[in-house]
Amino acid sequence: MTDRYAAYTRLAFDRPADRVLRITINRPEKLNALDSIGHAELTDVWRDVDRDPDINAVILCGAGRAFSAGGDFTMIEEIISDYEVRCRTWREARDLVYNIINCSKPIVSAIQGPAVGAGLVAALLADISVAAKTAKIVDGHTRLGVAAGDHAVILWPLLCGMAKAKYHLLLCEPVSGERAEELGLVSLCVDESELQAKALEVAVKLASGSQSAIRWTKYALNNWLRMMGPAFDASTALEMLGFTGPDAVEGLASHREKRKPVFGPASQV
Repeated sequence: MTDRYAAYTRLAFDRPADRVLRITINRPEKLNALDSIGHAELTDVWRDVDRDPDINAVILCGAGRAFSAGGDFTMIEEIISDYEVRCRTWREARDLVYNIINCSKPIVSAIQGPAVGAGLVAALLADISVAAKTAKIVDGHTRLGVAAGDHAVILWPLLCGMAKAKYHLLLCEPVSGERAEELGLVSLCVDESELQAKALEVAVKLASGSQSAIRWTKYALNNWLRMMGPAFDASTALEMLGFTGPDAVEGLASHREKRKPVFGPASQV
């Protein structure tokens, strides 16, 4: 592996085929939940991929039985309590989305098990998303007591329509891999036993095709997402504002105590 990936500690790298890089979120003992280091690495890696002359296509997956269980509780607590951490996380949340959108190399995600938080951002923003039938996709922001920032506003209405986006984002209703394909939220759905093989098959086709044609098509199509930049920026700012309020404190406590949250009455929002 080239030195450009040597410093990463939460992501693992291998090359399953010629000019194909596989990135694995590698914290299986925590269901690949992202701590502050993992969040930063998942944000930054797309710049390295974009500059890597030896890579034409990327596969993103999770180690073990999950894709990613979202942000770990320690990181969320730090966002709530520390202004500097909150600012840094806002910048990373913004950059994660734009780095994937602007990465010239096509990205294939292989989604199994829970897919939540920043991991879900990368899974659904991938150019081709392949989900196992048993995958469980959840945008859990409002359950945590904060606005659905990250990728939700920029992406979900485009993929599955505003009505379905509001239903799943406002209520945090989970989506199986099969249902996600029906909604248009993912590109393909396969049996879990076929997931890695299908993702590799797609990546090999992308890696062996006309790179100028594929990369320029991706760039042009992603202008649909770039046009939603102002809405996305508002959503991430409102998410971070939510972390300063009491609902985020209660949301985190309810997750830790494995109970339903009890949110107070709304103030002037």
